[in-house]
Amino acid sequence: MPRTQKNDNFIDKSFTVMADIILKILPANKKAKEAFIYYRDGMSAQADGEYAEALDNYKEALLLEEDIIDRGYILYNMGLIYASNGEHEKALDLYHQALECNPRLTQAMNNIAVVYHYQGEKAKEEGDADGAEALFDKAADYWVRAIRMAPNNYIEAQNWLKTTGRSQIDVYF
Repeated sequence: MPRTQKNDNFIDKSFTVMADIILKILPANKKAKEAFIYYRDGMSAQADGEYAEALDNYKEALLLEEDIIDRGYILYNMGLIYASNGEHEKALDLYHQALECNPRLTQAMNNIAVVYHYQGEKAKEEGDADGAEALFDKAADYWVRAIRMAPNNYIEAQNWLKTTGRSQIDVYF
């Protein structure tokens, strides 16, 4: 059964109805509309915690989607799933692919930094101070890039950059 028929809460049903209306009136080709349907169903499955189903839908959307920016968002969402499942290397790969598609996707930069920071903390716990510092430096690089593009976001990252001495400037805008 397609996810569009399975949604049982008001918000999902409303989103599905609005998305279907938009799909009908937008001047998009059939392939683009199909890609959007898979993407929408992937987002719905992801919100429900149905990660395998979400990944299946995202993979189908990637096969159909031609718009490079939209491909970036699909890859980013796939990265979210892998990161939440603890598959950080796969998540990093997908976030990097998302940035190749859309270099202004600050969410992907932030999530790359979060993974590097997490890995740095793990390295620190294991007694690898040099490895931890290298990972923290990588995290800092991505957070600085994200903050420069979205200066009102990532306040915790801005504070971390300042408190660790990794911030070259106080104001990013």
